[in-house]
Amino acid sequence: MENQRSLSSQADVEHLQKMLAESGYSRKAIRLFIEKPHMGTIPDADHVSEMTGTCGDTMSVCLKVENGVIRDLKYQVLGCPGAVASAMAAVELIKGKTIEEARALNDGDIFHLLEEIPAQKHHCIQLAVKTLKKALDEYAPKSD
Repeated sequence: MENQRSLSSQADVEHLQKMLAESGYSRKAIRLFIEKPHMGTIPDADHVSEMTGTCGDTMSVCLKVENGVIRDLKYQVLGCPGAVASAMAAVELIKGKTIEEARALNDGDIFHLLEEIPAQKHHCIQLAVKTLKKALDEYAPKSD
């Protein structure tokens, strides 16, 4: 029974990968969506911010900062594959960077890392960046 579940699960993943690829997502974006390597919360986070996009997708970001460096960062995402992949890409780009370096993150940086997502999902990239910048702005007064 367990082997059947594994095979079915693998078949489901392959089907999902195919659908996403046909919709215009790159392999990198698909991997980030399926694996969700930076999804979750940080129990002892230094700051948490949330934002809802115009499409209704909602992101929450947890920051753990040490000596001005982002030591850990996780997103919770209630949204589409584009939103999840964009949030995961944002973490890959700024984890281990200073707050100032993280503030420089822009939509193009995430798009470059993702390689390709459907044009109608580019707003997801903007939401990931805006949510992060909101968290950084709200965190800044606390760090003084």
